[in-house]
Amino acid sequence: MAITWTSAFGRACGWLLDKIVHGLALTRISPNALTVIGVAINIVAAFLFGHANAANADWMFFYAGMVIFAAGAFDMLDGRVARRNNQVTVFGSFFDSVMDRYSDVILFFGLLVYYGRINRFRYVVLVAFVMVTSLMVSYTRARAEALIGQCKVGFMERPERIVLVILGALFNHWGVMAPALWVLAVLSTITVAHRIIYTYQNTKHLAPLG
Repeated sequence: MAITWTSAFGRACGWLLDKIVHGLALTRISPNALTVIGVAINIVAAFLFGHANAANADWMFFYAGMVIFAAGAFDMLDGRVARRNNQVTVFGSFFDSVMDRYSDVILFFGLLVYYGRINRFRYVVLVAFVMVTSLMVSYTRARAEALIGQCKVGFMERPERIVLVILGALFNHWGVMAPALWVLAVLSTITVAHRIIYTYQNTKHLAPLG
């Protein structure tokens, strides 16, 4: 069977990721430290968003997109390093989830500052709405899973949100960030609604709490 370019690229990326994980595992670095580094990198991206202006926004957004991509690498590494070093803990999972929420809010806060500086009030409101709905996507899942065990319905999870923000930043020169934010707003709202309906359907037969 012929080896396709995509499968070869996928294997190469997997090999590289495994080597990076192996190297980090040898240092005995704490997976929680990797999580914090990822948040710190996202702060740099938010700084780039917030310090952009009408004249340099395309380049600042492009750099921010690259930085967010780097932060995403750390987001992939912490869990793998934890498993490699047998450092998987309940607290680690909790800590990773909390730091992910901070990363989300930090990035959108940077965009809020940018749109505020260039007096685009409509997009200030839009980014604020996206910030709230992104948190609600995570919150509705967490609350639902405390009641019914599992609630993974809906499309707009964190990886999808991050991909859209990266694409919007990298291709802001062609005006991609604005539609990316609208897509985030709509699909995140649909995901929250889906999870509310799913939880309602799965809790109707349960006795009231307390």
